[in-house]
Amino acid sequence: MSTNNANNTKKKTPARQQNRRSSAAKYITLLDKEFSFQTTEAFKTLRTNLLFSLSTKNNKTFAVTSAMQHEGKSTIAANLAITFAQMQAKVLLIDADLRAPVQQKIFKLKNKFGLCTLLCGMHSFNEVVNENIIPGLDIMTSGPIPPNPSEMLSSENMKTLLKELSQYYDYIIIDTPPINIVSDTLTLSDAIAGVVLIAMSGVTTYDSYQHAVESIDFAGGTLLGSVITKVPTGTGKGGKNRYYRYKKSYGYGGYGYGYGYGYGYGHSYSSKE
Repeated sequence: MSTNNANNTKKKTPARQQNRRSSAAKYITLLDKEFSFQTTEAFKTLRTNLLFSLSTKNNKTFAVTSAMQHEGKSTIAANLAITFAQMQAKVLLIDADLRAPVQQKIFKLKNKFGLCTLLCGMHSFNEVVNENIIPGLDIMTSGPIPPNPSEMLSSENMKTLLKELSQYYDYIIIDTPPINIVSDTLTLSDAIAGVVLIAMSGVTTYDSYQHAVESIDFAGGTLLGSVITKVPTGTGKGGKNRYYRYKKSYGYGGYGYGYGYGYGYGHSYSSKE
């Protein structure tokens, strides 16, 4: 890829108007006062577990995805990025869900350009990155929705970009589309350390989850762990019902919020993320 796209990452300048906040729907993150202490501690535990998983990897870039839509992956990715930055690490959150991006809504950022225009060579990294959302956390939104998202994410440009950015950032977290709907996440398998798979209590079925796990394995990827969202308070980890018989799963009681989220995959959904 053109070195104009990702070079000089250590000499970044403010991201012009891209970093200005815009109006958007309400998304709750660790930056909000209403975020509970219990959930905050749950994310710290998840961060610790991921640090152990990543400790044996040379690559500190990982994807956050789900089996199906509306299971909370984007919210988890956003809060993980915040949690990693809070330990004084340099973190980049990339919204690579080029079909239904949502990170610009969570952090109230403009999305006129981003990953898509960077990969196309229309903008440089300096122009698309939103710096210091909080100390240590930079965000690259998706940019406009392209006609060929799978091809863009599987391109050599994308792999080169991640390799170059990994020299500057301690951790790169990528929000990617659901595995059972499109293969975008799997095309990144050889460029990332692994995948964090999100499931939702009472929504994700065992078959759906298992199919996602098998897809990761078939693509040569690594499952770093799983997160179960919206676990009813008091149920503890995991669970023994027909939905959850997962290994390496982290279930958090009481976690889960309603978010509007629509996927453009040829279907119309009005349910919550």
